[in-house]
Amino acid sequence: MTPEVATSGGRFPARFTTTRWSVVLSCADGRATTQTARDALSQLCQIYWRPIFAFICRRGYAVANAQDLTQDFFVTLLEGHLLERADPSRGRFRSLLLKALNDFLNDTRDKQRARKRGGGVQFIAWDEWMAELPSQFSVSARESESWPAEKVFDVRWAATVVERALSRLGEECEQRGRRRIFDVLSSCFAAEREDVSYPNFAKTLGIPETAVKRLVHQLRKRYRTILREEVADTIENPEDLEDELRYLCSALATGQ
Repeated sequence: MTPEVATSGGRFPARFTTTRWSVVLSCADGRATTQTARDALSQLCQIYWRPIFAFICRRGYAVANAQDLTQDFFVTLLEGHLLERADPSRGRFRSLLLKALNDFLNDTRDKQRARKRGGGVQFIAWDEWMAELPSQFSVSARESESWPAEKVFDVRWAATVVERALSRLGEECEQRGRRRIFDVLSSCFAAEREDVSYPNFAKTLGIPETAVKRLVHQLRKRYRTILREEVADTIENPEDLEDELRYLCSALATGQ
């Protein structure tokens, strides 16, 4: 993804005032109800289990243990103990999670907790999630072997944000009867303009080339808007949005 594709255009989203960050903090300071807290945890699991699981694996844990630790991390996060030590003033959800995750793994190693992971509560059905939510971004296992765990987390986080944006756009297109158009054209959202083969797309879709160009422009514009919304949901200060978008682009570039 080029920086221009991710960062160009758009004012701060109107929904900026209520972000996933504020939901997490409400769980930490006791302002959330039990159901709200569980809803927030479910959302966190759905969005961030991949980068957290990948980070734990890269730290040397076997897959089965990493699954258990991921479960336990979200439970501990919900209880608020880790968030109490994190610094909310940093304003970026990604940084908060990584700091909390490091603290959690250090505690796990030092205390060698004997209690069953996650208190016996399973929030992620691993086989089901892996089947229903396959990653669209693959990283060479050989290449990533030399990466520090923090880089693995950042690349997986960036990919998760992009995948969510693509998924939302795909759902919108399906609702408008344009799912096939999305499936055919989605590969060019992050491509350079000179790399897009408009004649081939026109032939595949059976529409004029001018129509393809118009559709690509519209879908790219909507994709940028959704991507910005997804990133905005992970930070507290609107002024951090452009920097976080650039960081996302950088992380994806190093992972390709």
